[in-house]
Amino acid sequence: MMSSTQRSKIRKSPKRAVFDEQKLFEIIDESLLAHIAIIEEHGPIVIPMLAWRCDRHVYIHGASNSRLLRELKQGKPTCLTFSLFDGWVLARSAFHHSAHYRSAVVFGEFAEVSDEQEKNQKMNHFIEQIAPGRSMQTRAGNRQELAATTLLKMPLNEASVKISNGEVNDEKADMDRAVWAGYLPYQTKVGPLQPAADLTDGIATPDYSSAYLERWYK
Repeated sequence: MMSSTQRSKIRKSPKRAVFDEQKLFEIIDESLLAHIAIIEEHGPIVIPMLAWRCDRHVYIHGASNSRLLRELKQGKPTCLTFSLFDGWVLARSAFHHSAHYRSAVVFGEFAEVSDEQEKNQKMNHFIEQIAPGRSMQTRAGNRQELAATTLLKMPLNEASVKISNGEVNDEKADMDRAVWAGYLPYQTKVGPLQPAADLTDGIATPDYSSAYLERWYK
């Protein structure tokens, strides 16, 4: 289960804190982009990176000469943030405008995945997450490519999850104002697939819609 400590305790709007581990998994799976923080000799730095989940671990990868990955594979403490913006809450007063969002901050230390078979398996898991069935069709990574890639994993043991999905919260004195109030949804659409300019004629367009549910282009 996801633990809560003084480091991960939500203090700002604690009523929006969520302790359901499944919600953490859903945010990571949908976001696929993490902002990762480290402290360098010149100060803090936050770098966005692709990230994915497999069971109760989150994975990142990159070139073996990456400055960030060299720091993280030493086991230095870090945090990852995932955020999904779901829309605007439009109130009758400027002060009470707000947003619907889902966010997660994961705390811990990364460890390197050095076993070649496990590395290939977890990289394929990422491909399957974004394009189901594709890892069975494409060429697998060779030893040279795997050696040039660093794969790191972090257990999902400590995290803060925050979800804002409330209604318009106006003051009683503003309720009679003749101004529209409500919710402006924000949606990310995925697709349709765009073929490469040099794609060989006759290759059928795959269907990856199952990975994106209602977000798939219609």
